Amino acid sequence: MLSNNAQALLEGWIAAASPVVEKVYGTSEASWPEVRARYMQELENLFPAFEGVSYQTVMSGTTPAMLSEPDAGAGDAVVLYLHGGGYVHGGVEAYRGLTGRLATALNARVYTPDYRQAPEYPFPTPVDDAFSAYRALLESGIRPENLVLVGDSAGGAMVVTMMRKARDAGIPLPAAGVALSPWADLTHSGSSATTRDGIDPLCSVAFLTRLARCFLAGERPGHPDASPVYANVEGLAPILIQIGENEVMLSGATRLAANLGEARVRTTLEVWPGMFHVWHLLAGVLPEADQALHNAIRFLESALANEKTTSR
Repeated sequence: MLSNNAQALLEGWIAAASPVVEKVYGTSEASWPEVRARYMQELENLFPAFEGVSYQTVMSGTTPAMLSEPDAGAGDAVVLYLHGGGYVHGGVEAYRGLTGRLATALNARVYTPDYRQAPEYPFPTPVDDAFSAYRALLESGIRPENLVLVGDSAGGAMVVTMMRKARDAGIPLPAAGVALSPWADLTHSGSSATTRDGIDPLCSVAFLTRLARCFLAGERPGHPDASPVYANVEGLAPILIQIGENEVMLSGATRLAANLGEARVRTTLEVWPGMFHVWHLLAGVLPEADQALHNAIRFLESALANEKTTSR
């Protein structure tokens, strides 16, 4: 059971998303830029910046990005954080609290690409922008053994896709990746689309189906760059997947983990009892969010240390 503070924050998040829901269902005449701006402003208030971290806008290749960096300075570690929002309505500003926590705990620079979004820029533009940012970090001189990927929801799926695209392009893979509540199957064909629909307070199958249609713009939902459960995942770096027990996306995440394991990718799957979509954003208020991030940080620290040892 959630504390009063956590419940209030969750309810505030649900209320903040109402303009997005109205737009997705076609009951709002506001433009997408207006809807995104309103949503992001509300989320900035709900999930404020993390103390002791500086934020600035930089370019990662051709893609603008938010750089989160500890005021005391960062070490060698670099995180590419891929934000969620169904490829349609997310934004970097809402993630200052989360990226600030990662920057502080890992003593790292965290880059969050402000990739272009549907419907103005449908598939594959968001994925291509994210990969452009990844490639640019490597080209800037960042060593792959110092680079890790983290993402939530749509960004969680892109963690896997970035590794695949790097593998296929013949460029170095990161040291590891963490997928938080990944939206890994846009066909929503798993059992949780039925058993968890109406339980997850933040996502319904009907809403996700409309988001997917907006993003895909006619492309099939099973395209491997949109739904990594249908992708060849051989040869990827170690991956941690965290998913809430109450999430509509549960089946996609567990199937993704199984596919990765069968492909001999070092994979860790955590299914969190009673948790909802991207509960991690409630860090500092919700103990399960703090513990999940703690686990993710330990996983990344271990991967970064292993890569440094092997690369010597």
